[in-house]
Amino acid sequence: MDSLDSFSADYAEARDKFRAAAADEGAQTQQIPHPLTGPKGEALAVDVAWLGPREAERVLVTFSAVHGVEGFCGSGAQVDWLRRGEGRDLPAGVAVMHVHAVNPHGFAWLRRMTEENVDLNRNWIDFAAERPRNLGYEALAGVLCPADWSAETQAATRAALGDYGREHGAAALAEAASGGQYVDPKGIFYGGQAPVWARRTLTDLLSERLARARRVAVIDFHTGLGPWGYGEPIIVEGPGDPAYERARNWFGAAITSMAKGEAAISKVSGDTLEGVPALLGHAETACVALEFGTLPGPKVLNAIRADNWLHMHGDPLGPDAAAIKAEIRAAFFGDQPDWKGMILGQALATARQALGGLAAA
Repeated sequence: MDSLDSFSADYAEARDKFRAAAADEGAQTQQIPHPLTGPKGEALAVDVAWLGPREAERVLVTFSAVHGVEGFCGSGAQVDWLRRGEGRDLPAGVAVMHVHAVNPHGFAWLRRMTEENVDLNRNWIDFAAERPRNLGYEALAGVLCPADWSAETQAATRAALGDYGREHGAAALAEAASGGQYVDPKGIFYGGQAPVWARRTLTDLLSERLARARRVAVIDFHTGLGPWGYGEPIIVEGPGDPAYERARNWFGAAITSMAKGEAAISKVSGDTLEGVPALLGHAETACVALEFGTLPGPKVLNAIRADNWLHMHGDPLGPDAAAIKAEIRAAFFGDQPDWKGMILGQALATARQALGGLAAA
């Protein structure tokens, strides 16, 4: 079978391929139904495949579709890993858990956001504490997320964003747009006001399945930042943190650190890579976001803004939807043979690195 066939055209196909590949490999499987449906009325779920000893104390975990529409990449990598039979010869005492479509609603509807319009990678904060502020976003909210999406409005808001970037710098514009915010429920990169369904579901799953684990490596598949097809291994921690050294040992010296300011994305509030280690305080963890580049940053941001308008002010099943959904799909899924091949090769290498690191730990 052609490895590129591991990728899918939509969420339903991706789910079918993942479940079939997991069954063919004899994985222990679990389905966690989502309360809502997809745009065609299709059932949604988080699907789990476990390979290796159930009582394993060393576990590699992979996530796809934390940012829904980015699930094309992660799902393809997970299906390819299963189809290659990588789980048949795991190191002694090591298991693998693939979590397919952490945010199935976003995957099916071609959105980064959850059904609550929440960015799951901004939702892992302590909601009992004071919310982080993003003053840049608050100043630009009406520009980033206008109530109409006419050609005139698009041109005017792009010009305003360019002016802000020239005045304050590209880094400040990126922080304002994507750093996360907790004041605008209809805005982009919204972190929410409480743990959303996807966070609660992942919390319960990891707490139950990894209760025995003593060492856990996590690969969280993402797309949209960086050069075409390159997978940057990004971690949250910086030098001096034991997790930083573990990540270098388990994933290799190519990792980049948000804390050091060397990653494609600056440090954000409420990232899943921070939330998972906090859940697994009994285990040594090393968590990496494998971020694959697609289109230039301005095109990706424009696609996110357009999709936000469609769901907050337009009709996601209306006449404007097809063009906007094609735009956001292209922003997060490089649907070309070279891109797909780059993803599969790098994903496989990263998984093998992590398994080697866990075995040697």
